[in-house]
Amino acid sequence: MLFDFERDFAGSLRCIPMIARQKLDIVGIKLSLRQWSRFTRDERGQLADLPCETAPEQATYRELVAHLIATRSDEPLRPLASRGLEAWRDADRMPDTVKTQAQADGVTPPTAAQWATLQPLQRFALVKLARSKHENENFVPAMLEFGLLQPHAGLLHDAGASPNPTAVSRGHTRMPN
Repeated sequence: MLFDFERDFAGSLRCIPMIARQKLDIVGIKLSLRQWSRFTRDERGQLADLPCETAPEQATYRELVAHLIATRSDEPLRPLASRGLEAWRDADRMPDTVKTQAQADGVTPPTAAQWATLQPLQRFALVKLARSKHENENFVPAMLEFGLLQPHAGLLHDAGASPNPTAVSRGHTRMPN
């Protein structure tokens, strides 16, 4: 599954799509774009498609990623430094980073009711895109795509976003790891 806001840069699987990023975070592996690019297209697709919900699925996923890194990359497997992104799992409490990013972009943060209705991957994407140490120009397009904002000229002008969330320039977009 790819979101519209990531199709331009992740659709070809040149970049790590949110669905794979979520799974990598779940299994606690930090994968560099360099490592990802060393995997075959089929292997990248497999990492996007494999289930990673149950403990056995997570163990299988982690083993596959470890194997791919060992066989395709000259870099070691790196565990995630922190698991601070786990906040996406809680549908009852929106992380402050999401509120802060929305305010920084001049848009209204999701309400508690809106946050609760989001799918886990949508919540993960918003948390990931709101991380302050990364460029987050896809935050507003994601909010639009998830139905959290109503596209109208004033809002979009104030937020600096394009009326079409997929029309945002991707030339300088760097997705968070």
